[in-house]
Amino acid sequence: MSSQTLGKDDAANQDQHSRGWSGGGTPTTLLLVRHGVTEHTAAKRFSGGLASSNPALSEEGREQIRATGLWLAPIAGDVDALVASPVRRTLESAEILAETLGLPVETEPGLAEMEFGAWDGLTFAEVAEQHKDDLDLWLGSLDHAPSGGESFRTVEQRVLAARDRVLATYTGRTVVVVSHVTPIKTLVAHALGAPLEAVYRMELSPASVSVLSYFDGGPDGTTPMTSMRLYNARPVETAFLRPARH
Repeated sequence: MSSQTLGKDDAANQDQHSRGWSGGGTPTTLLLVRHGVTEHTAAKRFSGGLASSNPALSEEGREQIRATGLWLAPIAGDVDALVASPVRRTLESAEILAETLGLPVETEPGLAEMEFGAWDGLTFAEVAEQHKDDLDLWLGSLDHAPSGGESFRTVEQRVLAARDRVLATYTGRTVVVVSHVTPIKTLVAHALGAPLEAVYRMELSPASVSVLSYFDGGPDGTTPMTSMRLYNARPVETAFLRPARH
């Protein structure tokens, strides 16, 4: 075998390791749960974070989260912490899950939904009629924020910072994280190495579960890596929820 062939084989092996799932230690696994529906969700109205009208879960939303809690019940012993956005609908969702998981609810402000400013409480059609120019700019740029609100880029920065805090606090453990559409999609896009524009191409159902595992891998076993194990799932199967072992 020639030295040139060996060189190609070494490069291929290194690439294989950097793209693979092998790694050292126990991963940190986040079970990302979207909150249940509110009256705004049902009416397809923009609903932001703490600066919004902050609607409560509807009875339908409570039932959705109860179903998700029952679905998670078989793995309650594997879950080490329950962290939620401080927004009312996520806190209420987390409190319902806490009944099943037997864990206290901790809050992380960085996991709150995007602030929509002047658009909050309006439907898309109402925003298009009342704030057309602003909407056009927002749809065309991830850096544009609604009047009084946040841009996708701003949300990305604070969500990733919140993720890093959660990962640092719960290294090697499994955490249920109750959040919103934009933060969860942002975490998934980043985990997949996809551009932030990918958030426009994802569907995320109320009370759904997505699972991301973070671990060290790569050729030297120290490169931070992420594996998406489940996306936008509702109570049908629990096997994929168990923490990965690398």
